[in-house]
Amino acid sequence: MKDQYKSFAASFVSALQQALGGAGDGLSLHEPEFVGNEWKYVKECLDTGWVSSVGKYVDEFERRLAEYTGARHAVAVVNGTAAQHMALLLVGVQPGDEVLVPSLSFVATANAVAHCGAIPHFVDCTERTLGLDPARLEDHLERVSEPVAGGLRNVITGRRIAGVVPMHTFGHPVEIAELMRVAGRFGLPVIEDAAESLGSRYQGRHTGTFGQVGILSFNGNKVITTGGGGAILTNDSELARRAKHLTTTAKLPHRWEFSHDEVAYNYRLPNLNAALGCAQMERLPSFLQRKRQLTERYQDVFGSMNGILLVKEPHHCQSNYWLNAVRLENPDLVARDILLAAANDAGFQCRPAWKLLHTLPMYLDCPRADLAVAVALEASLINIPSSAKLAELRP
Repeated sequence: MKDQYKSFAASFVSALQQALGGAGDGLSLHEPEFVGNEWKYVKECLDTGWVSSVGKYVDEFERRLAEYTGARHAVAVVNGTAAQHMALLLVGVQPGDEVLVPSLSFVATANAVAHCGAIPHFVDCTERTLGLDPARLEDHLERVSEPVAGGLRNVITGRRIAGVVPMHTFGHPVEIAELMRVAGRFGLPVIEDAAESLGSRYQGRHTGTFGQVGILSFNGNKVITTGGGGAILTNDSELARRAKHLTTTAKLPHRWEFSHDEVAYNYRLPNLNAALGCAQMERLPSFLQRKRQLTERYQDVFGSMNGILLVKEPHHCQSNYWLNAVRLENPDLVARDILLAAANDAGFQCRPAWKLLHTLPMYLDCPRADLAVAVALEASLINIPSSAKLAELRP
Protein backbone atom coordinates (compact mmCIF):
# COMPACT_ATOMS: atom_id res chain seq x y z
CA MET A 1 0.00 0.00 0.00
CA LYS A 2 1.37 3.39 -0.95
CA ASP A 3 2.01 5.83 1.88
CA GLN A 4 -0.62 8.31 0.68
CA TYR A 5 -3.25 5.57 0.65
CA LYS A 6 -2.26 4.50 4.17
CA SER A 7 -2.66 8.04 5.46
CA PHE A 8 -5.94 8.53 3.60
CA ALA A 9 -7.35 5.29 4.98
CA ALA A 10 -6.25 6.16 8.52
CA SER A 11 -7.97 9.54 8.27
CA PHE A 12 -11.15 7.90 6.98
CA VAL A 13 -11.28 5.43 9.86
CA SER A 14 -10.49 8.20 12.35
CA ALA A 15 -13.43 10.24 11.03
CA LEU A 16 -15.76 7.26 11.48
CA GLN A 17 -14.48 6.78 15.02
CA GLN A 18 -15.07 10.45 15.82
CA ALA A 19 -18.61 10.37 14.47
CA LEU A 20 -19.60 7.06 16.03
CA GLY A 21 -17.83 7.13 19.34
CA GLY A 22 -14.75 4.97 19.07
CA ALA A 23 -14.20 1.42 17.82
CA GLY A 24 -16.56 -0.02 15.27
CA ASP A 25 -17.20 -3.29 17.09
CA GLY A 26 -18.95 -4.68 14.02
CA LEU A 27 -21.32 -1.77 13.35
CA SER A 28 -23.65 -2.77 10.53
CA LEU A 29 -24.42 -0.63 7.53
CA HIS A 30 -28.13 -0.42 8.32
CA GLU A 31 -30.15 -2.35 10.90
CA PRO A 32 -33.89 -2.54 11.54
CA GLU A 33 -35.22 -1.29 14.87
CA PHE A 34 -38.21 -2.80 16.67
CA VAL A 35 -39.10 -0.78 19.77
CA GLY A 36 -42.77 0.09 19.21
CA ASN A 37 -45.90 -1.97 18.59
CA GLU A 38 -44.26 -4.59 16.37
CA TRP A 39 -44.63 -7.44 18.86
CA LYS A 40 -48.21 -6.46 19.72
CA TYR A 41 -49.46 -6.26 16.13
CA VAL A 42 -47.67 -9.38 14.91
CA LYS A 43 -48.89 -11.34 17.95
CA GLU A 44 -52.46 -10.33 17.15
CA CYS A 45 -52.04 -11.87 13.69
CA LEU A 46 -50.73 -15.08 15.23
CA ASP A 47 -53.43 -15.17 17.88
CA THR A 48 -56.27 -14.63 15.39
CA GLY A 49 -54.81 -16.72 12.57
CA TRP A 50 -54.91 -13.85 10.06
CA VAL A 51 -51.38 -14.26 8.76
CA SER A 52 -51.73 -14.48 4.97
CA SER A 53 -52.62 -11.96 2.26
CA VAL A 54 -56.04 -11.05 3.71
CA GLY A 55 -56.41 -9.17 6.98
CA LYS A 56 -56.98 -5.77 8.52
CA TYR A 57 -53.31 -4.84 8.65
CA VAL A 58 -52.88 -5.08 4.87
CA ASP A 59 -55.64 -2.52 4.35
CA GLU A 60 -54.36 -0.36 7.20
CA PHE A 61 -50.78 -0.41 5.95
CA GLU A 62 -51.92 0.67 2.48
CA ARG A 63 -54.01 3.44 4.01
CA ARG A 64 -51.09 4.73 6.08
CA LEU A 65 -48.72 4.65 3.12
CA ALA A 66 -51.14 6.58 0.92
CA GLU A 67 -51.77 9.14 3.65
CA TYR A 68 -48.09 9.62 4.40
CA THR A 69 -46.88 9.89 0.79
CA GLY A 70 -49.85 11.83 -0.51
CA ALA A 71 -50.53 9.21 -3.17
CA ARG A 72 -54.19 8.53 -3.87
CA HIS A 73 -53.59 4.77 -3.78
CA ALA A 74 -51.03 2.36 -2.32
CA VAL A 75 -51.03 -1.36 -3.12
CA ALA A 76 -48.87 -3.52 -0.84
CA VAL A 77 -46.90 -6.40 -2.38
CA VAL A 78 -44.30 -8.97 -1.35
CA ASN A 79 -41.16 -6.97 -2.22
CA GLY A 80 -39.86 -3.98 -4.13
CA THR A 81 -38.89 -6.01 -7.19
CA ALA A 82 -42.43 -7.36 -7.50
CA ALA A 83 -43.72 -3.80 -7.15
CA GLN A 84 -41.41 -2.61 -9.93
CA HIS A 85 -42.34 -5.53 -12.19
CA MET A 86 -46.02 -4.79 -11.72
CA ALA A 87 -45.53 -1.03 -12.21
CA LEU A 88 -43.87 -1.65 -15.57
CA LEU A 89 -46.72 -3.92 -16.66
CA LEU A 90 -49.28 -1.35 -15.55
CA VAL A 91 -47.87 1.32 -17.90
CA GLY A 92 -47.82 -1.10 -20.83
CA VAL A 93 -44.25 -2.39 -21.05
CA GLN A 94 -44.26 -5.41 -23.37
CA PRO A 95 -41.78 -8.12 -24.39
CA GLY A 96 -39.19 -6.72 -26.77
CA ASP A 97 -39.56 -3.12 -25.57
CA GLU A 98 -36.70 -1.06 -24.16
CA VAL A 99 -36.94 0.75 -20.83
CA LEU A 100 -34.55 3.53 -19.83
CA VAL A 101 -32.91 2.84 -16.47
CA PRO A 102 -29.85 4.19 -14.65
CA SER A 103 -26.74 2.06 -14.78
CA LEU A 104 -25.98 3.22 -11.22
CA SER A 105 -28.71 1.32 -9.39
CA PHE A 106 -29.47 -1.90 -7.55
CA VAL A 107 -29.86 -4.87 -9.89
CA ALA A 108 -33.62 -5.13 -9.22
CA THR A 109 -34.20 -1.97 -11.29
CA ALA A 110 -32.98 -3.77 -14.41
CA ASN A 111 -34.23 -7.22 -13.39
CA ALA A 112 -37.82 -5.99 -13.22
CA VAL A 113 -37.50 -4.84 -16.83
CA ALA A 114 -36.15 -8.25 -17.82
CA HIS A 115 -39.04 -9.96 -15.96
CA CYS A 116 -41.34 -8.21 -18.44
CA GLY A 117 -39.40 -9.68 -21.36
CA ALA A 118 -38.13 -6.16 -22.07
CA ILE A 119 -34.56 -4.83 -22.42
CA PRO A 120 -32.88 -2.33 -20.08
CA HIS A 121 -31.45 0.69 -21.90
CA PHE A 122 -28.84 2.22 -19.61
CA VAL A 123 -28.48 5.98 -19.14
CA ASP A 124 -26.23 8.21 -17.06
CA CYS A 125 -26.65 10.05 -13.77
CA THR A 126 -25.51 13.32 -12.25
CA GLU A 127 -23.18 14.02 -9.32
CA ARG A 128 -25.74 16.44 -7.86
CA THR A 129 -28.34 13.79 -7.06
CA LEU A 130 -26.64 10.46 -7.96
CA GLY A 131 -29.80 9.81 -10.01
CA LEU A 132 -30.76 10.12 -13.68
CA ASP A 133 -29.48 13.25 -15.41
CA PRO A 134 -32.42 14.79 -17.31
CA ALA A 135 -30.19 16.91 -19.57
CA ARG A 136 -28.01 13.99 -20.64
CA LEU A 137 -31.12 11.84 -21.09
CA GLU A 138 -32.66 14.46 -23.37
CA ASP A 139 -29.48 14.72 -25.44
CA HIS A 140 -29.29 10.94 -25.75
CA LEU A 141 -32.91 10.59 -26.84
CA GLU A 142 -32.44 13.32 -29.43
CA ARG A 143 -29.66 11.21 -30.97
CA VAL A 144 -31.15 7.71 -30.80
CA SER A 145 -34.94 8.01 -30.94
CA GLU A 146 -37.75 9.06 -33.22
CA PRO A 147 -41.53 9.26 -32.71
CA VAL A 148 -43.58 6.58 -34.47
CA ALA A 149 -47.20 5.50 -34.45
CA GLY A 150 -46.65 3.17 -31.47
CA GLY A 151 -44.75 5.70 -29.37
CA LEU A 152 -40.99 6.22 -29.39
CA ARG A 153 -38.59 4.10 -31.45
CA ASN A 154 -34.87 3.49 -30.96
CA VAL A 155 -33.49 4.18 -34.45
CA ILE A 156 -30.45 1.95 -33.78
CA THR A 157 -32.20 -1.18 -32.49
CA GLY A 158 -35.64 -0.65 -34.02
CA ARG A 159 -37.32 -1.39 -30.69
CA ARG A 160 -39.97 0.67 -28.93
CA ILE A 161 -38.78 2.69 -25.92
CA ALA A 162 -41.63 2.14 -23.47
CA GLY A 163 -40.72 4.13 -20.37
CA VAL A 164 -38.11 5.64 -18.09
CA VAL A 165 -37.31 4.57 -14.52
CA PRO A 166 -35.63 7.20 -12.32
CA MET A 167 -34.22 5.77 -9.09
CA HIS A 168 -33.84 7.99 -6.01
CA THR A 169 -30.36 6.81 -5.02
CA PHE A 170 -29.75 6.24 -1.30
CA GLY A 171 -32.94 8.25 -0.70
CA HIS A 172 -31.82 11.43 -2.51
CA PRO A 173 -34.52 12.72 -4.90
CA VAL A 174 -33.63 13.00 -8.57
CA GLU A 175 -34.36 16.19 -10.51
CA ILE A 176 -37.85 14.84 -11.02
CA ALA A 177 -39.56 17.99 -12.31
CA GLU A 178 -37.07 18.34 -15.16
CA LEU A 179 -37.19 14.61 -15.80
CA MET A 180 -40.98 14.77 -16.08
CA ARG A 181 -40.58 17.54 -18.67
CA VAL A 182 -38.16 15.45 -20.74
CA ALA A 183 -40.39 12.38 -20.46
CA GLY A 184 -43.40 14.44 -21.51
CA ARG A 185 -41.56 15.78 -24.53
CA PHE A 186 -40.85 12.26 -25.75
CA GLY A 187 -44.16 10.73 -24.62
CA LEU A 188 -42.57 8.35 -22.11
CA PRO A 189 -44.32 7.02 -19.01
CA VAL A 190 -42.33 7.62 -15.80
CA ILE A 191 -42.11 4.73 -13.34
CA GLU A 192 -40.42 6.02 -10.18
CA ASP A 193 -38.15 3.61 -8.35
CA ALA A 194 -38.56 5.13 -4.89
CA ALA A 195 -37.53 1.85 -3.21
CA GLU A 196 -34.95 3.65 -1.06
CA SER A 197 -36.72 6.95 -0.50
CA LEU A 198 -39.67 6.60 1.89
CA GLY A 199 -39.66 9.93 3.70
CA SER A 200 -37.88 11.86 0.92
CA ARG A 201 -39.47 14.86 -0.74
CA TYR A 202 -38.83 17.00 -3.79
CA GLN A 203 -40.05 20.57 -3.30
CA GLY A 204 -42.33 19.30 -0.56
CA ARG A 205 -43.87 16.45 -2.56
CA HIS A 206 -43.08 12.84 -1.70
CA THR A 207 -40.99 10.79 -4.09
CA GLY A 208 -42.85 8.09 -5.96
CA THR A 209 -45.87 10.32 -6.61
CA PHE A 210 -44.71 12.24 -9.71
CA GLY A 211 -44.82 9.52 -12.37
CA GLN A 212 -47.77 7.45 -13.49
CA VAL A 213 -46.63 4.83 -10.99
CA GLY A 214 -44.05 4.70 -8.20
CA ILE A 215 -42.76 1.93 -5.99
CA LEU A 216 -41.39 1.50 -2.47
CA SER A 217 -39.39 -1.26 -0.78
CA PHE A 218 -39.55 -2.44 2.83
CA ASN A 219 -36.67 -4.91 2.81
CA GLY A 220 -34.94 -5.52 6.13
CA ASN A 221 -32.35 -2.82 5.46
CA LYS A 222 -34.74 -0.03 4.45
CA VAL A 223 -35.89 2.97 6.53
CA ILE A 224 -38.87 0.92 7.69
CA THR A 225 -39.24 -2.81 7.15
CA THR A 226 -41.94 -5.41 6.83
CA GLY A 227 -39.32 -8.14 6.62
CA GLY A 228 -39.75 -8.21 2.89
CA GLY A 229 -42.41 -6.12 1.22
CA GLY A 230 -42.99 -3.35 -1.24
CA ALA A 231 -45.77 -1.08 -2.47
CA ILE A 232 -47.08 0.43 -5.67
CA LEU A 233 -48.08 4.12 -5.50
CA THR A 234 -50.37 5.79 -8.02
CA ASN A 235 -52.88 8.61 -8.31
CA ASP A 236 -54.73 6.75 -11.06
CA SER A 237 -57.71 4.83 -9.64
CA GLU A 238 -57.93 2.47 -12.61
CA LEU A 239 -54.23 1.59 -12.39
CA ALA A 240 -54.66 0.94 -8.66
CA ARG A 241 -57.65 -1.33 -9.30
CA ARG A 242 -55.71 -3.24 -11.93
CA ALA A 243 -52.65 -3.48 -9.64
CA LYS A 244 -54.74 -5.15 -6.93
CA HIS A 245 -56.34 -7.48 -9.46
CA LEU A 246 -53.05 -8.57 -11.05
CA THR A 247 -51.27 -9.01 -7.72
CA THR A 248 -54.01 -11.30 -6.38
CA THR A 249 -53.91 -13.86 -9.22
CA ALA A 250 -56.65 -12.02 -11.16
CA LYS A 251 -59.27 -13.75 -9.03
CA LEU A 252 -62.84 -12.62 -9.61
CA PRO A 253 -64.88 -11.91 -6.45
CA HIS A 254 -67.11 -14.81 -5.45
CA ARG A 255 -68.04 -16.49 -2.18
CA TRP A 256 -66.62 -19.86 -3.18
CA GLU A 257 -65.67 -20.07 -6.88
CA PHE A 258 -62.03 -19.83 -8.00
CA SER A 259 -62.45 -17.91 -11.24
CA HIS A 260 -59.53 -16.02 -12.80
CA ASP A 261 -59.76 -13.94 -15.94
CA GLU A 262 -56.09 -13.58 -17.01
CA VAL A 263 -52.56 -14.73 -16.25
CA ALA A 264 -51.52 -12.83 -13.14
CA TYR A 265 -49.28 -12.91 -10.06
CA ASN A 266 -49.43 -13.96 -6.42
CA TYR A 267 -47.73 -10.78 -5.19
CA ARG A 268 -49.90 -9.52 -2.32
CA LEU A 269 -48.25 -8.70 1.00
CA PRO A 270 -49.22 -11.05 3.88
CA ASN A 271 -51.10 -9.60 6.85
CA LEU A 272 -48.25 -10.69 9.15
CA ASN A 273 -45.78 -8.49 7.29
CA ALA A 274 -48.25 -5.62 7.03
CA ALA A 275 -48.70 -5.67 10.82
CA LEU A 276 -44.97 -5.13 11.18
CA GLY A 277 -45.21 -2.31 8.64
CA CYS A 278 -48.00 -0.53 10.53
CA ALA A 279 -45.89 -0.49 13.69
CA GLN A 280 -42.86 0.72 11.74
CA MET A 281 -44.86 3.55 10.17
CA GLU A 282 -45.61 4.81 13.68
CA ARG A 283 -41.86 5.07 14.27
CA LEU A 284 -41.00 6.61 10.89
CA PRO A 285 -40.77 10.25 12.11
CA SER A 286 -38.31 9.20 14.80
CA PHE A 287 -36.23 7.18 12.33
CA LEU A 288 -36.01 10.14 9.96
CA GLN A 289 -35.15 12.64 12.68
CA ARG A 290 -32.34 10.52 14.08
CA LYS A 291 -30.95 9.68 10.65
CA ARG A 292 -30.72 13.41 9.92
CA GLN A 293 -28.92 13.95 13.22
CA LEU A 294 -26.45 11.23 12.25
CA THR A 295 -25.85 12.95 8.89
CA GLU A 296 -25.12 16.23 10.68
CA ARG A 297 -22.56 14.45 12.83
CA TYR A 298 -20.93 12.98 9.75
CA GLN A 299 -20.81 16.43 8.20
CA ASP A 300 -18.94 17.73 11.24
CA VAL A 301 -16.15 15.17 10.82
CA PHE A 302 -15.98 14.80 7.04
CA GLY A 303 -16.51 18.49 6.29
CA SER A 304 -12.87 19.28 7.04
CA MET A 305 -11.33 16.11 5.58
CA ASN A 306 -9.35 16.57 2.38
CA GLY A 307 -10.26 14.37 -0.55
CA ILE A 308 -13.69 13.24 0.70
CA LEU A 309 -17.11 14.85 0.39
CA LEU A 310 -20.21 13.79 2.30
CA VAL A 311 -23.15 13.25 -0.08
CA LYS A 312 -25.88 15.69 0.95
CA GLU A 313 -29.50 16.16 -0.09
CA PRO A 314 -30.00 18.04 -3.37
CA HIS A 315 -31.20 21.64 -3.38
CA HIS A 316 -34.97 22.05 -2.73
CA CYS A 317 -35.12 18.46 -1.52
CA GLN A 318 -35.52 16.65 1.77
CA SER A 319 -33.74 13.32 1.84
CA ASN A 320 -34.45 10.46 4.20
CA TYR A 321 -30.68 9.79 4.28
CA TRP A 322 -31.40 6.08 4.02
CA LEU A 323 -27.73 5.36 3.45
CA ASN A 324 -25.14 8.00 4.17
CA ALA A 325 -22.37 8.09 1.60
CA VAL A 326 -19.08 9.82 1.04
CA ARG A 327 -17.58 10.52 -2.35
CA LEU A 328 -13.89 10.64 -3.22
CA GLU A 329 -13.12 13.97 -4.86
CA ASN A 330 -10.81 12.15 -7.26
CA PRO A 331 -12.39 8.89 -8.49
CA ASP A 332 -9.99 6.06 -7.74
CA LEU A 333 -11.04 2.42 -7.47
CA VAL A 334 -7.79 1.48 -5.74
CA ALA A 335 -8.20 4.17 -3.09
CA ARG A 336 -11.89 3.34 -2.68
CA ASP A 337 -11.16 -0.31 -2.00
CA ILE A 338 -8.31 0.48 0.40
CA LEU A 339 -10.64 2.74 2.40
CA LEU A 340 -13.32 0.03 2.38
CA ALA A 341 -10.86 -2.57 3.64
CA ALA A 342 -9.55 -0.30 6.38
CA ALA A 343 -13.05 0.62 7.60
CA ASN A 344 -14.28 -2.97 7.65
CA ASP A 345 -11.09 -4.12 9.37
CA ALA A 346 -11.80 -1.50 12.05
CA GLY A 347 -15.31 -2.88 12.61
CA PHE A 348 -17.31 -0.37 10.53
CA GLN A 349 -19.37 -2.10 7.86
CA CYS A 350 -18.98 0.03 4.75
CA ARG A 351 -19.68 -0.88 1.14
CA PRO A 352 -19.26 0.54 -2.35
CA ALA A 353 -22.14 1.49 -4.58
CA TRP A 354 -23.39 -1.31 -6.80
CA LYS A 355 -21.44 -2.59 -9.78
CA LEU A 356 -22.76 -0.65 -12.74
CA LEU A 357 -25.61 -2.62 -14.27
CA HIS A 358 -24.30 -2.44 -17.83
CA THR A 359 -21.17 -4.34 -16.69
CA LEU A 360 -23.10 -7.35 -15.34
CA PRO A 361 -22.89 -10.44 -17.59
CA MET A 362 -26.61 -10.66 -18.37
CA TYR A 363 -26.76 -7.00 -19.46
CA LEU A 364 -23.49 -6.59 -21.41
CA ASP A 365 -25.27 -6.40 -24.77
CA CYS A 366 -27.99 -3.96 -23.76
CA PRO A 367 -28.18 -0.49 -25.34
CA ARG A 368 -26.55 2.31 -23.40
CA ALA A 369 -25.81 6.01 -23.47
CA ASP A 370 -22.45 7.49 -22.55
CA LEU A 371 -22.03 6.59 -18.86
CA ALA A 372 -18.99 8.65 -17.88
CA VAL A 373 -20.51 10.09 -14.69
CA ALA A 374 -21.75 6.71 -13.49
CA VAL A 375 -18.31 5.22 -14.06
CA ALA A 376 -16.70 7.99 -12.01
CA LEU A 377 -19.24 7.61 -9.21
CA GLU A 378 -18.70 3.86 -9.05
CA ALA A 379 -15.03 4.61 -8.34
CA SER A 380 -15.93 7.27 -5.78
CA LEU A 381 -18.87 6.26 -3.57
CA ILE A 382 -18.64 4.59 -0.18
CA ASN A 383 -21.67 3.93 2.01
CA ILE A 384 -21.06 4.28 5.73
CA PRO A 385 -23.05 3.04 8.78
CA SER A 386 -26.49 4.65 8.70
CA SER A 387 -28.82 3.01 11.25
CA ALA A 388 -31.07 5.50 13.04
CA LYS A 389 -29.90 4.24 16.43
CA LEU A 390 -26.34 5.37 15.68
CA ALA A 391 -27.45 8.95 16.32
CA GLU A 392 -27.68 7.97 19.99
CA LEU A 393 -24.01 6.99 20.22
CA ARG A 394 -21.89 9.56 21.98
CA PRO A 395 -18.97 10.75 19.82
